[in-house]
Amino acid sequence: MFETTKDQGQNTEEVITSPDGLPRPPRKTPRKTQPSERIERCRPSRGRFLGPAALLFVVAAACSLIWAHGALSKPTTHPEDRVVTIDPGIGTHAIIARLTQAGIVHRPRVLEAYLFVTRSNRRLQAGDYKFPSPISSLEAIERIRRGEVFYEKVTVPEGFNRFEIADLLAAKTQKASADRFLSLMNDTGAIADIDPRARNLEGYLFPDTYSYTSRTTPEELIRMMVKRFREAFTPDMASRAAQENLSTQQVVTLASIIEKEAKVDQDRPVIASVFFNRLARGMPLAADATFIYAAQLAHDYDNNPNQPRHRRRDSPYNTYLYPGLPPAPIASPGKPSLEAALYPASSDYLYYVLATADGRHKFSRTAAEHDQAVAQYHQLRDRMNAANASPAAPGPSPK
Repeated sequence: MFETTKDQGQNTEEVITSPDGLPRPPRKTPRKTQPSERIERCRPSRGRFLGPAALLFVVAAACSLIWAHGALSKPTTHPEDRVVTIDPGIGTHAIIARLTQAGIVHRPRVLEAYLFVTRSNRRLQAGDYKFPSPISSLEAIERIRRGEVFYEKVTVPEGFNRFEIADLLAAKTQKASADRFLSLMNDTGAIADIDPRARNLEGYLFPDTYSYTSRTTPEELIRMMVKRFREAFTPDMASRAAQENLSTQQVVTLASIIEKEAKVDQDRPVIASVFFNRLARGMPLAADATFIYAAQLAHDYDNNPNQPRHRRRDSPYNTYLYPGLPPAPIASPGKPSLEAALYPASSDYLYYVLATADGRHKFSRTAAEHDQAVAQYHQLRDRMNAANASPAAPGPSPK
């Protein structure tokens, strides 16, 4: 049975009665949409479409951005030797100001606005930067964003002692005076485990090329060199030294003498064999480099290794007068000299002397052979001095 009722509103409901007389839930019929409502729905919402003013603004902004990109992409010339330092924590404005001062940026306000709008001012990295010329403003910023930091370099040659290294670092890096560097070299904490008796870092300032920036400290430079030594003196080298009953200090001391005496790599293992042969026989090493170092310690070296007073100097570093190894290294040996000290050639030589202009040595087994080689050396030295008018070449060694 169906009964239909109307309420006072617009909606109608059908009341359905089941056969048992119980009413079922009413079923609603959709309300008819009035014409005014249909018209309202068809009207566009405010702000859905840009008005002429907003559209003009967008076009102008896009044109400005395109113009700025073109202007900032134009390379400009500047002094190439100028280093721009970007300190940690400074903002984009300060970075642009430094680039402007260096002559790299010519439109600082345009650049700052462009970086802000494009969000390219993020992750600019601190450091020293050296830019090629010409270069555009945007390319300079991109280098800073990538962190292409410019590093100065200093090369410590093989065979330099700590006095020469201190002078080199002071002159090249301008980080501190030579005396300050020497003072830092007296701190042996970094090598206490491998040379507990060391009084300074002589021999442990590894010869190599080192990179540094304006923020690198003198202490960091010294630590770099010691760290590099520890990398070069490998665990295999340490094991070899232990097998030969040599301490690290003895290996480095012997290697430092080899470094100063040898001129070519082929001679290093042979010179090392001469030293081991002389040590085994209780003979003094008689190496010129040791009395030269003694003279330098006494502030008395005149760059003449043939000066008789240097050979007669009473110093434990003078291996003409004192048998065995000196008390400590006399210079910074390179890896070939360290390897020569650990792996000497097999020979019965007891003497050597400079034999050629390119630095090769003549090796001898007897004193008579050595005397002949020394006479030939004197002739070579006279010819070299006459040709070059240079200071005297190193004398015969050992003898």
